[in-house]
Amino acid sequence: MTSDDLAKESPKTIAGTAGRGLSPAMALLLALTCGLSVANIYFAQPLLDAMAHDLGIAPAAIGMVVTFTQIGYAFGLILIVPLGDLWDRRRLIAGQIALSAIGLVIVGTASHAAVLLTGLTLVGVLAVVVQVLVAFAATLATPDGRGRAIGTVTSGVVGGILLARFASGALADVGGWRTVYLVSAGLMLAMAVLLLCVLPRRPQATMAASSYLSLLRSTAALFVEEPILRERALFAFLIFADLNVFWTSIVLPLSAPPFALSHTTIGLLGVAGFAGALGARNAGRLADLGWAKRTTGLSLMLMLAAWAAIACLHISLWFVVAGVIMLDLGLQAVHVTSQSLIVAARPDAASRLVGGYMVFYSIGSAVGGIASTMVYAVAGWTGVCMLGAGISAAALLAWVVTASRMREPAGCALTP
Repeated sequence: MTSDDLAKESPKTIAGTAGRGLSPAMALLLALTCGLSVANIYFAQPLLDAMAHDLGIAPAAIGMVVTFTQIGYAFGLILIVPLGDLWDRRRLIAGQIALSAIGLVIVGTASHAAVLLTGLTLVGVLAVVVQVLVAFAATLATPDGRGRAIGTVTSGVVGGILLARFASGALADVGGWRTVYLVSAGLMLAMAVLLLCVLPRRPQATMAASSYLSLLRSTAALFVEEPILRERALFAFLIFADLNVFWTSIVLPLSAPPFALSHTTIGLLGVAGFAGALGARNAGRLADLGWAKRTTGLSLMLMLAAWAAIACLHISLWFVVAGVIMLDLGLQAVHVTSQSLIVAARPDAASRLVGGYMVFYSIGSAVGGIASTMVYAVAGWTGVCMLGAGISAAALLAWVVTASRMREPAGCALTP
């Protein structure tokens, strides 16, 4: 954006730009929008057994519900998120949210498995608006507050993920699993109207080429040009595979004897992980101070330790609660740190960097989701815990290998 462009905009429109940073009100709105949007791809996890029973899907194959959503999310990351560096993010964000309501209606009215999976794929494609919002927040923030801004917005993502499990369980107990998606469709339409009215109009001038294919090629080229993006993409794949190993399969033992818990009760387990939201904000501050390497290592250790507690499911549910807190806290600290580092490397390519990074999040989530239900069918909860611990150990090993190549600045600058 040139100085002439800025001169044409009103003070209200440019509130929260580089001169003033991201305003608290705007940060809160972006965080809330992220929470509502990301919830759509996590509603299904406490409802897998109900969906399987209603639509005649085999229990061993119900993990495909999560996988198809994540496949759609991966396509959206590749094809939609980079457009934030080329188009007006205000219209891109509002349009995605409005269209996502259509996908939610398809899911809520599905009469057989094929329609359900089609709707969930569409929901996944459009849920990438979260990443457009994260990139938007990063570009509105001042350089020394970028990590804090990303952490604030990401805390909304964490809250959305965790509260989605509780809300979907509670609504399903009252009106069935379809009610969850129809209610969400209404909320998304309302949010689209609100955002169209209040988001700042900021023409994008970060990408010189106007060709969509050039934009996609430049996204792929960033993986060659930026080593920090490659390293952090690997972490994203492993930590989100790890998380989905737990959340996709936990409903299976808890909904069966001897626990036989309701959807609402199972969803409450997700609230225990709300500590991850606090971790997200604090991790952003630590990244601004230049402590990214240490934060990543300690957080990955915490995720590995979490599986020791989670494995004690049949001893006490309180062990699982402790494990959930540790798992979510560690994951969000790594996630926010990673996004802060990659955006700092190339602020002009924020949307493409975040989109490319999150492709590996989506792939990892899909792999973790389908692998966990398959392992549970063969080896039960013990097998699931061994799988999760193995993925955590792999992530920690990757950190040990890459840590020696990471330079941690003494000041607040975010250099890899």
